[in-house]
Amino acid sequence: MYNAITTESCAATRQTTGPQAVSLAGAQQNEVLRALPLAELERLFPELELVQLSPGKRLYDFGEQLEYAYFPTNAIVSLQYINEEGATTEIAVVGREGVAGVAIYRGERASCTAVVQAAGYGYRLDADTLRDMFAEGGELAHQLMRCTSRMFAQLAQNVVSSRHSSIDQKLCRWLLERLDRSLGNEIKATQETIANLLGVRRESITAAACKLQQEGVIQCRRGVIVVLDRSGLELGAGCGCYFAARLASAPDTLSA
Repeated sequence: MYNAITTESCAATRQTTGPQAVSLAGAQQNEVLRALPLAELERLFPELELVQLSPGKRLYDFGEQLEYAYFPTNAIVSLQYINEEGATTEIAVVGREGVAGVAIYRGERASCTAVVQAAGYGYRLDADTLRDMFAEGGELAHQLMRCTSRMFAQLAQNVVSSRHSSIDQKLCRWLLERLDRSLGNEIKATQETIANLLGVRRESITAAACKLQQEGVIQCRRGVIVVLDRSGLELGAGCGCYFAARLASAPDTLSA
């Protein structure tokens, strides 16, 4: 159950040390922060920093010590593995339902690279502050554990999908994951980007996208894919990997 946002609470604003202000209504656009009791969330205000997340920005790289946790509001972050040859594979995706860069242990290092895939904003929290509040218990600790559980479910289903799903199914699932974390029905991504993240040939993605467009499920424009028929995408996802990962999430964390 989400906290009610009262008119009085919405009017309350705390100024961070940076140039941006942290507001209750703004912070609660992230589902993890929204789930916190009002007192616990307001306690975080002096530590939260509103940051702009531009496409392609790396929040952290594999092996780096994690200094901040990021709570996206309308941005989408792609968690990737990049091999020595530079080939990229997406292993998970995080949007307003979650958090990226959680470091529960001091000195913890990133196990992947986090890249902003869809522009927007988010709140970042110093790793030391997050660890201190996690150690105290409370709702934030509970929400972080839930996020970790959902992440494992997403990783597991990605492994299954990589072995058993067709290119068409992989594309439908990729689009659905972005659609769930977007505020509208437009997904900004090139077919080359999608192919790179899925680890397949660009020509295969082009063929699969053309098929979906002919069926009236999507409309492709330069660098933008517009979803016209969500049910058609869900039907195309077929293998069940998307639905299994979605089921692992709380019913109120992703859009219906």
